[in-house]
Amino acid sequence: MIKKILFYFMVLIPSFLYSQKIDIPKFYLSDIKFRLVVDKTGSDSVTQVVFKSENNIFNYSFKPRSGKIDTSISIGPSGDYLISINKKNTQNKIRIVPGWLSIIPPLLAILLALIIKQVIISLAAGIFIGIIFIYDYNPFIAFLRFGDTFILNSVVDKDHMFIILFTLLIGGVVGIISKNGGTIGLANLITKLAKSPRGGMVASWALGVVIFFDDYANSLIIGNMMRPITDKHKISREKLAYIVDATAAPMASLFIISTWIGYQVGLIQDAVNLIGLKANAYDLFINSIPFSFYSIGTIFFVFLIAYSQRDYNSMLKAERRARLTGRVSGKEESDNSIYSSNVSTNSTNPKWFNGAIPILIILFGTLIGLYFTGVNSLKEAGINDFSIRNIIGNSDSFSSLLWASFSACVVAVIMSISQKILTLEESMEAWQKGVQTMLIAVIILVFAWGISNVTHEMKTADYIISIISESVSPSFLPALIFIICAITAFATGTSWGIMAIVMPIAIPLTHNISLINHLEADAYYQTLYAVIAAVLSGSVFGDHCSPIADTTILSSLASKCNHIDHVNTQMPYAITVAIIALIVGYIPSGFGLSPFISIILMLVLTVLVIYFWGRKNYI
Repeated sequence: MIKKILFYFMVLIPSFLYSQKIDIPKFYLSDIKFRLVVDKTGSDSVTQVVFKSENNIFNYSFKPRSGKIDTSISIGPSGDYLISINKKNTQNKIRIVPGWLSIIPPLLAILLALIIKQVIISLAAGIFIGIIFIYDYNPFIAFLRFGDTFILNSVVDKDHMFIILFTLLIGGVVGIISKNGGTIGLANLITKLAKSPRGGMVASWALGVVIFFDDYANSLIIGNMMRPITDKHKISREKLAYIVDATAAPMASLFIISTWIGYQVGLIQDAVNLIGLKANAYDLFINSIPFSFYSIGTIFFVFLIAYSQRDYNSMLKAERRARLTGRVSGKEESDNSIYSSNVSTNSTNPKWFNGAIPILIILFGTLIGLYFTGVNSLKEAGINDFSIRNIIGNSDSFSSLLWASFSACVVAVIMSISQKILTLEESMEAWQKGVQTMLIAVIILVFAWGISNVTHEMKTADYIISIISESVSPSFLPALIFIICAITAFATGTSWGIMAIVMPIAIPLTHNISLINHLEADAYYQTLYAVIAAVLSGSVFGDHCSPIADTTILSSLASKCNHIDHVNTQMPYAITVAIIALIVGYIPSGFGLSPFISIILMLVLTVLVIYFWGRKNYI
């Protein structure tokens, strides 16, 4: 009896210890490489890995290192493949589908949004069709996974929850300062400086430049604060939404102190580590700023459009409608009922500081939060000697925004009660109604994140990258990377997501191509800086044009502009700047032209385009 126990013990324990652990995706695209990891192969001898479907068999031979296989492979024909290792079947399988299927969900969502002008329905359709592809074309399973997986994951993600809470709290602040007269008082103060349509637009642009630290805060604060002023001057909601959107992400992506900086520098550092380059990621980012032609060009373009009062295409129609008829929105009021606020205002004795102080608390509270969380993070890591770049790079932007917006709510309530403008009950009612006005924004954000989850699961970005970047000269690399990021960000609706996907590919690709072509040090680093900037700016451009992007949605909601009208009027302007950035920026920079010369050429060309193509928006 004891001998039997010992026998089974000796047989089972080794098999348990050396049982193979396979790490492989359950779903992937044909001819796109995926990662295959086989742990505990038992030896370093050649291992046979077989993928078998109903119609195809693919046999691969690998030589493990330290008992482990870690490689990348691709499979061409579609189908469900069972995996066996050294002629032993495993429980693992992978489903391969045609690559072109991955672009259908975002493309469907975008086209439907432009055609039927119903964003939520369009996003839902894109999510649903994507889930059908993922779950073996089964609509019933797709219906179940729609809610309990993809939408739920969009909500429970920690960063997404921070954004939802921040958005709702901003709505609460706006509700209170609208009720206590702070918004009107602030509008009256700014109106004294912005006495004309030109002044109103330039003031909106200037605020967008000042609130540089976060794109979400920029959109929500400026849209809500400047709307009464732009309405008074008969400036279209489409123009306000464009100014808000076009100063939000570009400013946040350029400044060395913002909620973006830690994320961007982290991506650069991870990518640099892949190639073993001994360079400081923060320095690489700073050196790449002059190459961010799209972001720089957009900020200048917005100012010139506002100051010159010249427009073209659909924005010209929107502006002339507003100036001639007084209809600041392209839709009738009944069509925009979801944007209507039930927050009444106290206009008897409006005081500007009741609006300014809560907003300043959001601004400086966020900056203080960035400093506090950055210092705390560094000290926990045992680092006591650090610079401002280290602090911002290690800060927690989402917590900082949440603390600042919550503090602004508390201060707004205290100010309203202490001045006997509102009672506690009235303050909370105003806060609640302000939060309610942001619910539609939250719903759309959740669905936008849902389709982002679908595109991530279906490897949409990987497919687009694979078909575009098959072969390229180092001279055209910055332009190509910009185009890739623009297309993928447009299709997926996420600038940060595309940065995370492309940066680890773009920097090693630049490094390898530069070595193959024997680039000298100056040319190597210029190409590297331009590629880093192309990833960041290209993602911002694609995000600007995409109707499923969260920042585009927030700009529409904060400005109370019909979302599709905002997309239709903004896209021609964004494309104009992108073309100029490509012609005089990203292409010449690949051939060694100084970025400062490119910026001068870009500004001159922008002036010529607006003055020769644009028309006065008033008659």
